Amino acid sequence: MKRNPQAEQMAHESMLRTLAAQAEAIWPQERGLFAAYALPEHARILDVGCGTGEIVLRLAREFPRVTLVGIDVHEPHLDVARERSAPLAGRVQFRTGDAFALDFPDKSFDLTLCRHMLQAVPEPERVLAEMKRVTRPGGRLHIVAEDYGMIHCHPCAVDGDRFWREGPIALGKSTGTDLYGGRKAFHWLDQLGLDEIRVDYAILDTVRVERGILGDIFDAWRDGYTEVVAAHSRFSEAEVRASFEAIASSFRDPGAYGVWLLPILSARVP
Repeated sequence: MKRNPQAEQMAHESMLRTLAAQAEAIWPQERGLFAAYALPEHARILDVGCGTGEIVLRLAREFPRVTLVGIDVHEPHLDVARERSAPLAGRVQFRTGDAFALDFPDKSFDLTLCRHMLQAVPEPERVLAEMKRVTRPGGRLHIVAEDYGMIHCHPCAVDGDRFWREGPIALGKSTGTDLYGGRKAFHWLDQLGLDEIRVDYAILDTVRVERGILGDIFDAWRDGYTEVVAAHSRFSEAEVRASFEAIASSFRDPGAYGVWLLPILSARVP
């Protein structure tokens, strides 16, 4: 298949917008969870699937004595992360890495995170097992596990439940990924023998989060995923685009209510 540099650039820009909007929406609710872990002052933190480093940089500012490593398979995202983190080069590092075979010794980190990634890879349990391996006994795993059955809005010009089920979730089934991972992640962590498993939720709704930020998330999804959802579902590209736009419009409508419930799980390595 021939490379399409223009399409690749559009996908890259869409992902940058997605990661930025999601971080802005989630961080105010997620921030307190990190504080509750009572990390050592000089903790070592690993972010698996770090993207552009949105959360790594927030954690670096929040905990000024920790060291952080972010890994990702997408070099253009890492380039952005490295540029943004230049003033923190002594404490923050970004490198190419495989989540299924982490290039770190056992028991290397006090906290290992994985955010917004498990729904995009097959066999997410393997990623969690690797995260457990590189985390020291008594250390923590922190997982943001998306679930596309937990997005709702009303009123809306389309049946959102049907769209998520027959569009993105159908894409997941076709590509061997699981977009219902949010409800399954507790079981995955339990099967790995982790303890103190906790499930919190970032409630990204139109009461707690600025409507424009939520609308921006769905706009970025539209621009980044319309083509691939259409290719793996019964919807045409026009239908997928219209559905994303209707959902974004509903979240922006001051007379409507929209919510994305986002499971955030933590667990202790025994």
